[in-house]
Amino acid sequence: MPDEPDPAAVADAAATFREERDDGAQALETVLAVDADHDGWTFDDLPLDSGTFGELVSRDIVTKSDGEYRVSNREGVRAGLEGRAVSVDRSGSASGFSSPIALDPRAAVGLLGVLGLLLVTRLWTYGSVFRGDEVVSPANDPYYYRYWTEGLLAETSGITDASIVANLPEGVAERRPLTHSTHWFFAELLGGDQWAADMVAAWLPVVGTVLLGIVVYWLAVVVSDDVRIGLASVIILALTPAHAVYTQVGFLEHRAHQYFYLGVTLLTLAWLAVDLRQRALESTPQTAVGGHLRSPWTWLAAAVFGIAVTLSMFAWGGSILMLVPVAAYVGLKVAVDARAGLSPAATTAPIFVGLVLGAVLGAVLHFGLGWHDRFTAVVPLLVLAGVVAVACLGELWRRLEWHVGGLVGVQVLLAGVGLGAFHSLRPEEWTRISERAGDLFFRVEAAETTSIFAFENAVVLGPLSQFGLGFYLAILVLAWACWVAVRRYEPGWLLLAVYVVFWVTLAAIQGRFAAQLAIPLSVLGGMGLVWLLSWTKLARDPVPFHERGEGDVASGTGEARGTAADGGERRPSLVVPGDAKTLVTLVWIVLLVCGMSLFFVPSMLADTTHSDAQFEATAVIDDHAEAVDREYPANFVLSEWGDNRMYNYFVNGESAGYAYALANFEEFVTGGDPDGWYEEFAENDVGYVVTTDIDEEYPEASTQAQLHDDLGAGGGGGEPLAHYQAIYVGEDATAFAIVPGATITSTASPGETVIVATEVEVSGETISYEREVTAGEDGSLEVTVPYTGEYVVGDETVEVPAEAVENGEAVEVQ
Repeated sequence: MPDEPDPAAVADAAATFREERDDGAQALETVLAVDADHDGWTFDDLPLDSGTFGELVSRDIVTKSDGEYRVSNREGVRAGLEGRAVSVDRSGSASGFSSPIALDPRAAVGLLGVLGLLLVTRLWTYGSVFRGDEVVSPANDPYYYRYWTEGLLAETSGITDASIVANLPEGVAERRPLTHSTHWFFAELLGGDQWAADMVAAWLPVVGTVLLGIVVYWLAVVVSDDVRIGLASVIILALTPAHAVYTQVGFLEHRAHQYFYLGVTLLTLAWLAVDLRQRALESTPQTAVGGHLRSPWTWLAAAVFGIAVTLSMFAWGGSILMLVPVAAYVGLKVAVDARAGLSPAATTAPIFVGLVLGAVLGAVLHFGLGWHDRFTAVVPLLVLAGVVAVACLGELWRRLEWHVGGLVGVQVLLAGVGLGAFHSLRPEEWTRISERAGDLFFRVEAAETTSIFAFENAVVLGPLSQFGLGFYLAILVLAWACWVAVRRYEPGWLLLAVYVVFWVTLAAIQGRFAAQLAIPLSVLGGMGLVWLLSWTKLARDPVPFHERGEGDVASGTGEARGTAADGGERRPSLVVPGDAKTLVTLVWIVLLVCGMSLFFVPSMLADTTHSDAQFEATAVIDDHAEAVDREYPANFVLSEWGDNRMYNYFVNGESAGYAYALANFEEFVTGGDPDGWYEEFAENDVGYVVTTDIDEEYPEASTQAQLHDDLGAGGGGGEPLAHYQAIYVGEDATAFAIVPGATITSTASPGETVIVATEVEVSGETISYEREVTAGEDGSLEVTVPYTGEYVVGDETVEVPAEAVENGEAVEVQ
């Protein structure tokens, strides 16, 4: 007898046969019925025409052995007929997952394809980032992280000199110590020079996002048991504008780390949840929990969970937010476990152990290395105490068989009491947490602080620009996930629902949280996309929509989705339509749903990049500063705050902050007396000013008009400026050196008006600088000018040297 065919392959062949033929389902039912009545049969026993029979044989749905025919694998054909994943007999009982993930060749090819799409969307701004030998990161904040990466490299002598991580500067250690230490580590790994630092700045966000794409695929397959949903989830993530902006090439920040650890946290929690569910549907609650706790994969997942959630806390300033959805999920999961007859104390044990491991790791990082604030060591202990409390309550509820609604109510009350006690007993930590909350939720200077439902975006259209149409599909699936979590035992979908509700609430307050939301939301969006395709009859129904697992979990009478009846693992299948028309239609629908994002992703990415003129301005400013011997802080560049770190990074390397620009630039450009700011700039070592195009209207007499439009040479009735020397004029950016100016002195008849004029060429543009100066009663005449070169003063000429302009010296007309 030939070897038993791969059930998954047979299921795929049967599904394709069913979808491509109008009579496909009927033919499969017929051949299964005949096969059930005969140990072996011939063509004459089968009431089908020869063409249909030949196709069944050619697809290996029917095989021949010893002169007789039989169905190659009945379970595979039945799975393909019903449009579900196939059961694979791996023996054993209540085995849950035999491994964390299975990836067949077709799924692997599909995964590589969608990861390629993810990579392309993150490399959209490649040309704007790589400019010659320089890496020009988009936006403003990446230059803060580049500043500290290069600063840490300068303090160490190689990758073995790890003492730096225990002696991080104060500003680094308090907020994002893991992020900066990771950047330093990889830069040292690549050689520890400027090139290495640039490569980390450019590529680490992209590499982190590709790894996140794998995690999202894995998460979706674990929860849904459907490869198609896994692939669709990565597509949704790849085309989510809000996520693409923060993970594009060159966008070095804490976010790449934070998103990856968030994804791993979700994956491990999902694996624990689904493994327990499958075991519970295959056997009694006691046997299921015992098998779950004896599995080595359970404790590996628990350990990875504890490490991931802790590392995510040390990767950014809003660290404790990562624990809030964990706590909410554990509370609700205890309730559904108790309802299903599972011991909450036992089912929560892996999460508890993971949190203990994480708390120990957090304590080592805080007390041993001085990383982060003390609340990162205290808050995990509160969550641990809460987990123990709700697990004990859940155990009590299960034993007394009380309604779980009361348990949830008691949990909410317990959370409130716990927060009140923390406020009273640890006022210092409470104050620090309140300060961090203020930093996160009440900053209003950046566009990302606007709600995704902001009025100016419209409540309905706002999410469209941030997430694309996938957002609305995901919200529909969210409603289904909430419903199914209430209706039956589905802790995996409960997990995703909790995380989506939590992050969508935060994103409704500030859009900065939209990218975190995108991670669990992409799985729901992927589910929605596959459901839409199945609704149009272009694909089989999503596996989670099959009403399996409807039996009594407590008695083990349900069939576990994703496992065979005997506890073996069911591998999700991927079928590519053989009909070209069907394939083209399917692609068009996917483009229709996802194509909207193809408009938003490029535009949002372009909004974060720096123009050629802005980058060229930095080179000109740097050359000018070197020529006149200006060093930091005398070469500080003032600009609009959103670009300020970029200018100063390339000019003087000091890009740690932008506070001065945030506090002063808007007042400066909207005012009407730029020369009046000279003393302020001199006191604060402002050496250069850069103005750029702005969309809003502004008065002709404003500084923006005098500098950016008139180049400081006068116009619209305004006077030429004395302390602003234009050194670069670009398409959308203009740079000025702040100078004391040279004072030209001369004599003329009392009250006589004399023209003082020169022409200078800046960036290929000729600037005519002309002043009208009236002589005093004693005939003296003086005027301060910002440019070097030859000036015409009435009927005379005078040469103004660079030293005079730079040092504020007087030049007398002879």
